[in-house]
Amino acid sequence: MSVKYTYSSKPLVDKIKVKPVHQGQCHCGSVRFSVRLPNGLIDPRRCNCSMCRRRGAIVASVELADLTIEQGEEFLSLYQFNTNTAKHYFCSRCGIYTHHQRRSNPKLYAINIACLDGVDPFVLKNVPVLDGEDHPSDQ
Repeated sequence: MSVKYTYSSKPLVDKIKVKPVHQGQCHCGSVRFSVRLPNGLIDPRRCNCSMCRRRGAIVASVELADLTIEQGEEFLSLYQFNTNTAKHYFCSRCGIYTHHQRRSNPKLYAINIACLDGVDPFVLKNVPVLDGEDHPSDQ
């Protein structure tokens, strides 16, 4: 079976402009949040650990205090594995991963930039991949 697709013609960029306080949400809108980004998206990246490799998200870091769940905290589900240090949050209704508290620095959240209103992570060029497969905490 053949399906005809068209490819995105959006130009690739080095940086994505965001608001100093940007709104975001899961796919179904049950979970809504705001995130303070006065310096833009910090360290947008992917990771090749077993979790990130499967979800494929591009994330950026923020301080814990810079992310506020505005609506739907009751719909957030928590998933932890391995050392149980990282806390991965996703919407229990639509399944979209919104953010996680980082294992490498538990004072930071990594936010799924695809959940930010009006942001298309696929226009970012040169997104580095961190080696989470060989994480220092696993040594």
